[in-house]
Amino acid sequence: MGKIIRPTYPKEFSIGLLILIFFLSFFLSSQIFNVTWRQLLDGTDAYLGMFLISSAVIIMVLILWEEFLFPLRIKESANGVIFRNHRTKLKTQLLIYCIIPAIFAFVYLEFEIRTVRFFIWAAVCCILPVVIKLVSGINNYNDFLKLTDDAIEYKNNQKTGIFALKDIQHIALTRDERKVLHKIQVVMTNGNDVIIDLDEMELEAFMSAIDKFVTGHYKNLVKENRVVA
Repeated sequence: MGKIIRPTYPKEFSIGLLILIFFLSFFLSSQIFNVTWRQLLDGTDAYLGMFLISSAVIIMVLILWEEFLFPLRIKESANGVIFRNHRTKLKTQLLIYCIIPAIFAFVYLEFEIRTVRFFIWAAVCCILPVVIKLVSGINNYNDFLKLTDDAIEYKNNQKTGIFALKDIQHIALTRDERKVLHKIQVVMTNGNDVIIDLDEMELEAFMSAIDKFVTGHYKNLVKENRVVA
C-alpha cells in the first residue's frame, strides 16, 4: 500500500456530486427514448433504460475522475520512491469500462430510441474514457520513475536507464510557464546526458511529488531550472 500524496475531495462531497450527476443524467436521458412527457408522468418502461444510461454516465465519470476510486499514491521502496501508472488501476478501469458499451447495446436492442440522440450519448460515454484515460494508460503501462538515495532509474516506452548518483555531474529541471516540472535532464560525469520526459510517461499527477523529492534529495546536483512556454 503506497502513501497517499493528494487526497481527493471529502467522501460525502464526492458521493453527493455523483448522485447529482446521476439524477441530472437520468432526467436528460429521457430525450434518448421515443416517449412523450405524458408517458413519462404516467409511468413507462423507459425508466429502466434511463436508469441504465445514467449508470453508464456514472461509470464514465468514475473512469475520468479516477482519484475517487484510486487515490493518488506513491510506492515507497527501501531508500526512495517509485512513481508509475498503476497497473491494478488500469485493469480495473478497463474492466468497468466494458460495462458502458454493454449497457448501450442492451438499450439499443430492448427499447424504442431516437437514433441520433442515442448515438450522441453513446459516443460521448464510450469515447471520452478511451481518449482521455485508457489509451494513455495502456501506452504507458510499463513506464516508471524510481528515485532513491543512490540512483535514478526510469522507463519511458523503449527508453530506459539507471544512473548512479556518484556518476551524475548535475541535474537540470525543465518546467512550463506555470512552473510545473516537465522534464529532468541528467548530465553524467563522462559528458553524456539523458532527458527523462516525464510529460510523456503519464506522471502528470505526480509532478509536484517528483519535484519535491528531486529538489530535496538531490539539491547538490540540481544546478539549473529552465522555464519553457
